[in-house]
Amino acid sequence: MAKGKKSSLKSALVSQQTRLKKKQEVAEAAKLTEQKSKSKRNPRDKGKGKAQPLPTIPFKATDKLLLIGEGNFSFARALVVNPPDALQFLPPENITATAYDSREECFSKYPDAAQIVEQLSAKGVKIVFGVDATKLENCSVLKNRRFDKIVWNFPHAGKGITDQDRNILSNQVLLLGFLQSASNLLNLGPKPNATRSKKKKARGSDDEDDSGTDNGEGMSQTASSRGTILITLRNVPPYTLWDLPQLAKSPPPSKSPNIPRNPFYTQLRSFVFHREIWKGYEHRMTKGERAHGQGTTGVGGEDRTWEFYLRD
Repeated sequence: MAKGKKSSLKSALVSQQTRLKKKQEVAEAAKLTEQKSKSKRNPRDKGKGKAQPLPTIPFKATDKLLLIGEGNFSFARALVVNPPDALQFLPPENITATAYDSREECFSKYPDAAQIVEQLSAKGVKIVFGVDATKLENCSVLKNRRFDKIVWNFPHAGKGITDQDRNILSNQVLLLGFLQSASNLLNLGPKPNATRSKKKKARGSDDEDDSGTDNGEGMSQTASSRGTILITLRNVPPYTLWDLPQLAKSPPPSKSPNIPRNPFYTQLRSFVFHREIWKGYEHRMTKGERAHGQGTTGVGGEDRTWEFYLRD
């Protein structure tokens, strides 16, 4: 993203951070109250109630997928080598998996990546190194191509900034750049058909976040519907302070007439990302002691995926 655009976004994003922090404080207080209320319930009631929904698998076996920031490519491996039953017939050649690092950097940083890449390439997966998520248009392999799903699991600017506000800002700029660049690679077509439960519809919003127990179940898409972007983050601070849904649905305006505003997205759904259904997937991090998978992505909470499509 150009320097001019970064500076023009800064004031809007900083203001947004302040509002979101206050919102987070209220939400945390409400959560604590709810936890205290649950702890007072009769122990004999534990385990009663409706069965938990099955984990959401947001892909179809006919989808063309673009995977961003793959690290050691273990998520691509999970899709191809030992996928969930619903994806048993997903053609490997339908998957393009990319990494920000060069081939040499990737194999040095993640010792298991070389073997995974060899395995995936042999099966027909397209592997591309040196791909900047904010400048996908510069990747010759992606030119004139469109995808049903563009997926980025656990994006991070990886700048090692210790100041939380500056760190949040750098990641918001990264997400906005990605949402801008990826918009040109999404399949065109009618809106995805989002069918929610009666309880969900009663909320009066087509793009409202699903509850933790809904998990996005009951959602469907027509074969020719427009492509979607899926971004997975840890659903705890500081990641919640990035305010991904707001960035996608209502991006800050550009202060320069020469810089186009980010496209507007509609949130199709959000759902819990269950790592265990993606067999062999191993989340990898990029900086310092985390470079080889050490460290954590946030204490408590859950991994959550947000799915968006371009608004008309």
